[in-house]
Amino acid sequence: MARTEMQQKFLDVLFEEAEGNFVKAKKLAGYSDNVATSVIVEALEDEIADLVKKYLVRSGVKAAYTMVSAMQNPTDLGIKEKMSAAKDILDRGGFKATEKVEVKSETPLFILPAKKDED
Repeated sequence: MARTEMQQKFLDVLFEEAEGNFVKAKKLAGYSDNVATSVIVEALEDEIADLVKKYLVRSGVKAAYTMVSAMQNPTDLGIKEKMSAAKDILDRGGFKATEKVEVKSETPLFILPAKKDED
């Protein structure tokens, strides 16, 4: 999608100076107060979603570091909350722990050995 200069500026400042605040990003991008923030966000919805994913991936490095440092300093104040937040960031960034193993086969047929009679 072709963006205007103001839309691009909005996206550029959203995760930096605006710290995720849409209204602040709108002002930093140079939009008038008469322009509804919801109109800007709706027009850039897909781009914002992509940026959120990228931001989570970038934040995953710090989250991973937090988890490893918690093992080294398990008595640090607030470590339980930090670990929980780090896990959530990693999960949402696509680094979720494997919960199941998927078995795939070229043919969906399994041949089992003959059943033994029990007498």
